[in-house]
Amino acid sequence: MEWDEYTGRFEAVKTVEVRARVGGYLEKVNFKDGSLVRKGDLLFVIDPRPYQAALGRAQGELARAQARRDLAKNDLARAQRLFEKRVLSEEELDTRDKNLREAVAAVQAAQSAVAEAKLDLEFTEVRAPISGRIGRELVTEGNLVNDGSGTATLLTTIVSVDPIYVYFEVDEQAYLRHGARRRSGGRSSLQEAENPVFVGLADEDGFPHKGRLDFLDNRFDPAVGTIRARAVVDNPDGLLTPGLFARVKLPGSGKLPAVLVDDKAVLTDQDRKYVYVLDADNKAQRRDIRLGRMFDGLRIVTDGLGTEDAVVVYGVQKIFFPGMPVAPEFINMGAPPPPPPGLKLNAGDEHPPANRNREPSA
Repeated sequence: MEWDEYTGRFEAVKTVEVRARVGGYLEKVNFKDGSLVRKGDLLFVIDPRPYQAALGRAQGELARAQARRDLAKNDLARAQRLFEKRVLSEEELDTRDKNLREAVAAVQAAQSAVAEAKLDLEFTEVRAPISGRIGRELVTEGNLVNDGSGTATLLTTIVSVDPIYVYFEVDEQAYLRHGARRRSGGRSSLQEAENPVFVGLADEDGFPHKGRLDFLDNRFDPAVGTIRARAVVDNPDGLLTPGLFARVKLPGSGKLPAVLVDDKAVLTDQDRKYVYVLDADNKAQRRDIRLGRMFDGLRIVTDGLGTEDAVVVYGVQKIFFPGMPVAPEFINMGAPPPPPPGLKLNAGDEHPPANRNREPSA
């Protein structure tokens, strides 16, 4: 299988700025910088006494409004009885009815004021809105913080840990290649399916972290000719941290046979790569090749070699010109050299070709 490799950066799925929603003196900081917190954990305490007093006043106003409402209700009931006896005018009855409706509205307003005061008192306890890793405290105990009516004071930040996003850029050629594979039925759509991806850190061998593609942007960036993609990766141990560099590997094609050679056989002539292969007379002939990525310790050859070719690996430095005769000894590609003397070549056990057909599956 061919793979496309990209570079990207990890970003948190959720990032929250924790700000004060009421003003006052910061009374307590209840976490350790950089620790893991759970949703609902108490982080800060703002002096609650002014808000407790405000709640008491609001509850007192509510009690007063309820008493006025009850009095207005009784007045209206008496007025209705007097009106039925033709002792009270209709205008006076309407006035008593209006007074009751105003008293009911006043109770509703007082109830809203109590609810608002309770909410302000609740906001004096600043709790974690999400689970994740918290940053450092940006305001220390004893400082005055501002509420949300102006510029609310930033207290700290929290980023989620598990799972985590990795963003990377896909170039036009790779995008078109994936599209061709989808149209031919070789893969599902990048936009619609959760295609597998594999991720590695800068100091890791291979791509040990498995994830899935969950987002592809709706347009290319015309300035750089790339489209942004995103994968989501499980991060139970918290090793993957927002901002870290990531290596991303995405399936580029289905399984296919490939010719593999040892890197020691590959020579360079300016910008060209070549190897020496044996002809029917056991003479070394130059063969220009195109190389792919490494697989299982060997190099994939994308063009220039076939499975029937025998490639010179050990002793290639003794070939001074194309057409030079050699005395080959055949071994499997990737095997250690046999003991000297003589020039050593790689090949199959029964046939001269040294390359192996494989289906890479990294």
